Amino acid sequence: MLELIPFLSNTRHINRYDPFREMDEMEKRFFGRQNVSSFNTDIKDNGDSYLLEAELPGFKKDEIDVSIDDDYLTIKAERNYEHDEKNDKGQYIRCERSYGSFSRSFDISDIDAEKIEAEYTDGVLKLTLPKKEKVVSQSKKLLIK
Repeated sequence: MLELIPFLSNTRHINRYDPFREMDEMEKRFFGRQNVSSFNTDIKDNGDSYLLEAELPGFKKDEIDVSIDDDYLTIKAERNYEHDEKNDKGQYIRCERSYGSFSRSFDISDIDAEKIEAEYTDGVLKLTLPKKEKVVSQSKKLLIK
């Protein structure tokens, strides 16, 4: 009869192991409480190609580098430390803009790397990644002598 009672999980009393929480805590201890910055991407399947859109607001075209090494496409962006707001003593009143190097890599083993096209407008990098044409294997019958 006891097994018919519904079990309600109360997380206040149960300590569950969460490896992702442990990794987040380790990262916060190592890097401090600051957020590690990255940029967001969306990838859409358009049938014969993919459209990768990366949000890179505030970057200029010459601050963005897109490179292909083997079967990996890497997007790097670097922002320099620049501030305009100062008080009468030349000190910053508030400094919230992040700076540094940002990078993401993507596996493009199924992409025709020679035909990739890139466009950057309004803080969004758009990469058109055409898929490789699938080679249909043809069967061949051998004549036995």
